Amino acid sequence: MSEYHTIARPYAQAVFALAKDADDYQSWSQVLALLAALAENSQIRELVQNPRIDRGALAQLFVDICGDTLFDHAKSFVRLIVGNHRVFSLPNIASQFETMRAEAEGTIDADLIAAQPVTDAQQLQITASLSRRLGREVNLRVTEDAALIGGAVLRAGDMVIDASVRGRLQKLAANLAH
Repeated sequence: MSEYHTIARPYAQAVFALAKDADDYQSWSQVLALLAALAENSQIRELVQNPRIDRGALAQLFVDICGDTLFDHAKSFVRLIVGNHRVFSLPNIASQFETMRAEAEGTIDADLIAAQPVTDAQQLQITASLSRRLGREVNLRVTEDAALIGGAVLRAGDMVIDASVRGRLQKLAANLAH
């Protein structure tokens, strides 16, 4: 929901400021990923939606589940999120934090979906080319999807390059329909 995205922004910015001050993006990334996974768990969702569950007890449950992963600031963050009924925004908070972290660290995640296996040499070439084009270090994730028929689709941030046969066929079909 876009509502969760908007609600998440100030929380993500606050966590990012804490992480930046401590020069510890990694710990916050781990905490937020864990909290986001908890927020998406069906049993946790039921507890969060139950009005009879005390917010303090729910926050303590999150702290107990996370265990040693949570440091003092993270525990305070959990209490704030649970107390303000923002648990369902946690996946968006985590996502926005990772975007800010990548920007600060000069990195970008890219996804290459290919119809055929991609060799290590090809991956290195694509990574180097993207790094030059975007001026950032690229973390390339490669997956295969035979439904593309041939070619590949590359996604990096807002950039999408669809060089797949399926994409070309869809474009041709759309042009013929008009």
